[in-house]
Amino acid sequence: MTKSILAFLFLIAPIALAPVAPAQTPPAAVQASTGTSATQPIDSIVAVVDDDIILRSELAQAMRNVKAQYAGHESQLPPEDALRKQVLERLVLARLQLSRAADNGIKTSDAEVDQGIAALAQQNHVTMAQLQAKLAAEGMSYDAFRKSIRDEITIQKLQQKVMENQLAVSDTEIDNELATQRAGGPQLHLANILVGLPPDATSEQVAKAQKKIGDIRDLVVNGKMDFNTAAIRYSDSQNALEGGDLGWRSADEVPPAFANIIQTLKPGEVTAPIRGSSGYQLLKLVEVRQAGHVAPKQVTEYHALDMMVRVGPGVTAEQAKAKIDAFRAQVLAGGDFGALAKKDSDDTETRDKGGDMGWFPAEGWGTAVSLQVQKLKDGEVSEPFQSDVGWHVLKLLGTRSTDVGEQALREQAKQAILRRKASDQYDTFLRQIRSDAYVDIRLHDAG
Repeated sequence: MTKSILAFLFLIAPIALAPVAPAQTPPAAVQASTGTSATQPIDSIVAVVDDDIILRSELAQAMRNVKAQYAGHESQLPPEDALRKQVLERLVLARLQLSRAADNGIKTSDAEVDQGIAALAQQNHVTMAQLQAKLAAEGMSYDAFRKSIRDEITIQKLQQKVMENQLAVSDTEIDNELATQRAGGPQLHLANILVGLPPDATSEQVAKAQKKIGDIRDLVVNGKMDFNTAAIRYSDSQNALEGGDLGWRSADEVPPAFANIIQTLKPGEVTAPIRGSSGYQLLKLVEVRQAGHVAPKQVTEYHALDMMVRVGPGVTAEQAKAKIDAFRAQVLAGGDFGALAKKDSDDTETRDKGGDMGWFPAEGWGTAVSLQVQKLKDGEVSEPFQSDVGWHVLKLLGTRSTDVGEQALREQAKQAILRRKASDQYDTFLRQIRSDAYVDIRLHDAG
């Protein structure tokens, strides 16, 4: 693994899309907790966010993560002071999104965190032991790493909830989208730079943003700065630190206001400034390719029950193995797998359902489960086996062959429509919660 693990967690929240609002009256809890002291604190406060705070050490860690992402390409980053402000704004928005998620009862289970970490390790071709060693070498504790993953998943759930509450996709729209895809056509790789404006922008703010986006475009088209570097340095968009990359989109996924303009571009060209609901944007057509057709295919799915004993503080691998052996013996002696799992399993995602994992493809619950479930016949109980989080026993309830290709295509089409409809919607939501919050930036006080 050549890249730092922290590069994959360099920041989970978007950069703020609106100017910092004037400081409101701080909540009483914060006033009580941030009084002056004659003794210089070991760790100072760099921002107050409603009833929460962001510490200098958190900002320093986030800065290290960003720099790890750009190791060898540091010249693309903005000056240190500007980068610090960008990163702190991301942390502020992360706090606000997590607070809003909590208000909406959005939670992320230990099992979901485990799956996220396992997927990250698999993507980077490392074992869990290697991952933990790499994190330790980079100065990040495993507990802090788990919290970062939990926060990322929680924010993704909030984004999904906000969009689902505001947007709907009909079956007719999905049918039309699939028909367009099957007819073929180009896919566009796009990037953008945004100079954000608040919803109630004054004429002075609009004029300032218009001048800034024009100056940025001049730098790019005159060859004084490449587009990616300009996005990192100047964009207010949530993808700024990714160089403004928007990834691949079908022509239908591009908002109608931009589609006609992009059609006139050749790869490498940049639009004139475009005014949208979020502010002024520049779009770059990076490259074009023809879309391929994914044919439906039959895939075997499994329905199983799971019992898990977690290895962790106070529970050694040997103790967990002994407990799972005892559980399996009870089941083989006639015990009810579901009732026992509901009573004793440490898998918080399936425990309340009596260990029921639902229907899933072979790799749906990771490699360890996949290897076991494919060996079983309906009704059989597996031998105890170890995953990255503990010891397990499975009971296979049934198998089926399903045409997941068509289902996957319809889901992909739905997500494409949602992305198109949701353009600017979540940005507007972020600007609104940022504007409504009490945020007090204390970078200078932090030293």
